[in-house]
Amino acid sequence: MEREAGPGGARRALGRLVEAVLANRGKANAVFDILAVLQSEDREEIQEAVRACSRLFGALLARGELFVGQLPSEEMVMAGSRGATRKYRVWMRHRYHSCCNRLGELLARSSFQVKELALSTLMKFVQLEGEHPLEKPKWEGNYLFPHQLFKSVVGGLLSADEDHSLLLCQFREYLEHDDIRYHTMQAAADTVARATDGRPEVPLTFWNNAFTLLSSVSLPRQERAPSSFYVKHAELSDKWKVVHLREHRKAFQQMWLRFLKHQLPLRICKKVLVITHDSILPHLAQPSLMIDFLARACDLGGAVSLLALNGLFILIHKHNLEYPDFYRKLYGLLDPSVFHVKYRARFFHLADLFLSSSHLPAYLVAAFTKRLARLALTAPPEALLTVLPFICNLLRRHPACRVLVHRPRGPELDADPYDPREEDPAQSRALESSLWELQALQRHYHPEVSKAASAVNQALSEAEVSIAPLLELTAFQIFERELEKKGPEPVPLEFIPAHGLLGRRADLCAQHFTLS
Repeated sequence: MEREAGPGGARRALGRLVEAVLANRGKANAVFDILAVLQSEDREEIQEAVRACSRLFGALLARGELFVGQLPSEEMVMAGSRGATRKYRVWMRHRYHSCCNRLGELLARSSFQVKELALSTLMKFVQLEGEHPLEKPKWEGNYLFPHQLFKSVVGGLLSADEDHSLLLCQFREYLEHDDIRYHTMQAAADTVARATDGRPEVPLTFWNNAFTLLSSVSLPRQERAPSSFYVKHAELSDKWKVVHLREHRKAFQQMWLRFLKHQLPLRICKKVLVITHDSILPHLAQPSLMIDFLARACDLGGAVSLLALNGLFILIHKHNLEYPDFYRKLYGLLDPSVFHVKYRARFFHLADLFLSSSHLPAYLVAAFTKRLARLALTAPPEALLTVLPFICNLLRRHPACRVLVHRPRGPELDADPYDPREEDPAQSRALESSLWELQALQRHYHPEVSKAASAVNQALSEAEVSIAPLLELTAFQIFERELEKKGPEPVPLEFIPAHGLLGRRADLCAQHFTLS
């Protein structure tokens, strides 16, 4: 290809080649020149070549000049005695496949402009192939979609070597279309299922890309028939799976279950658990199938167990799942580190939710109350301002536990019967103990903590105190709040204002002393 000097020379030269191929089949070999520029190392030339391929093959698809059906090998067709038109269409379709393969390789380029342009061109080909299929329908009204081309696009996005988070953000706009979302879920499920094939260890980059794509898929919350299609159809058939929301739910479920069956890195596991209750469970056809993943995560301990308990609670509360060790697991998470972890606010929000039922047995609530009070002895002030109202709320919800602060005719105790090392709350003997820790905290150095701990000295009100505004409280905010407090007004110390250093002349001091 002869290139002109100066800016825009490659664009004009490629434009002439595209016009020549479209105008005369005898110039078809010029396609090789266009595809050769796609192999260039110059970013500007690659972009111009991608645009030229988009124009060329977009026009050929729209005209129907590519071979339709099971594609035969190029050598066999060229050596045969079939007509020139058929040979041309088979040959040009092979060039089209070469172009698509190269565009898929460009998704791994370092230049984001090149990757973005390659993605938009491939998605344009997906749309045109859907409207002008390159395969013959098996029966009348058969739903046709370019599955192979689209799988290559999704496979390129789920790279194991390149972080495609920005490119996946661009791809998110296509997920607004129901058919693209449906086929993305199917393609992603297949790609993720084969993630460990032939690999001793899957790179973290792949899991990051996979999570970014999967978490971008969002199903409609209201029951409605999918109607926004990227590939336009004259009319939609009720026999197509893609037009039924229940099929979308099945594909969504299969996609996530195939992803979660792998041994995920801890950071990816945490990200999944954060969105499980809100973005995954509500859209699954069978939410109870998540129990294996949540139970495994719950056994890991720490913040991961906390996040997993949220999903388990939803399954127990809304889907009648039986998980006898739920509150035992939650009780085991109460240790001194809970006041210092990143998810402290989320932990107490969820603990408040889990213990909100008035039907919980008194021994269980007493065990949680006593464990929180014991941990409060070494907690920082910002955590205490959340824990103390929380303890009072538990006492309000469960009057049977108020014996922990006032036990009429109770026995004299030489030692606290509560066993803090007992893992089973039923065996901790918390209901036999008392909340003496709150009395100790009434002498806390911080006045607000002392005031909060003194709330149990009076009869507790019926209305609970909302702990939501206190969950995100930090030491810096407490310090700033103290600085913003106004000091007391000046207190007058003399009834009659003084005049002069020795007072008035009639005053006793002025009669006996003078200033000289």
